[in-house]
Amino acid sequence: MLVCGIAMIVPFLWMTLTSVKAPAEVFGSWLPTKLEWKHHIKLWSGGQSFGVYYWNSLKISLISTIGATFLASLAAYGFSRVEFKGRNTLFFVYLSMMMIPPQVLFVPKFILFNQVGIYNTHWALILPGLFTIFGVFLMRQFFIGIPKEISESAFMDGAHHGHIFIRLMLPLAKPALATLAIIDFSWHWNDYENALVFLTNPKLYTVPLGLQNFILENNIDYNGMLAAATAGIVPMIAVFLLGQKYIIQGISGSSVKG
Repeated sequence: MLVCGIAMIVPFLWMTLTSVKAPAEVFGSWLPTKLEWKHHIKLWSGGQSFGVYYWNSLKISLISTIGATFLASLAAYGFSRVEFKGRNTLFFVYLSMMMIPPQVLFVPKFILFNQVGIYNTHWALILPGLFTIFGVFLMRQFFIGIPKEISESAFMDGAHHGHIFIRLMLPLAKPALATLAIIDFSWHWNDYENALVFLTNPKLYTVPLGLQNFILENNIDYNGMLAAATAGIVPMIAVFLLGQKYIIQGISGSSVKG
């Protein structure tokens, strides 16, 4: 595991070190002889600052993640705690939609978004991002592992489903909620295809599109390209470091229930 971990870290370490090297040292020594910060300064200044892409990605990722986490939890509660006819059948039909490749939906979504007037807006990425099949599955598995006696006792005390969901189930599901939020944030932050299809205004571009534009405009500036790549991956590393313990607890807790 240590060897595999080192093999995964080395490319990111090389990318970060190369972003502060002089241009002549890109394909030379491993460590820079002198730290060159001008590539990072250029990235955050000038006509097309990376800050615009950062703000767009943060707005889309945070709104989508918060909405998707809440809606997935709400649906998962219904599939795990509310008794109704055909519940399991409906859940498996819903789950089977994960087999549909997202690329198949590009044309229908393009037509729909164009008709309702949200094409080339951030809503074209936010609204579909509010719904996650994987999130419903993850949260349902976690809710199933919570003893039914807890919710039944709450019912006997006069609580209804809204109280049980908000005041009882959600606090108990913090590890699963944090896991889903981190995974969902990663998906939205790295989403390139949807942004490429549904955004045409450069002022609305997200980090993946901004990074692609920066590479196309600076196809010989290796230091600048790696500085942009380093800046794009920093939020993901920060989110993982802050929530790694919840990822382990949430996934392990959801995988053994059912």
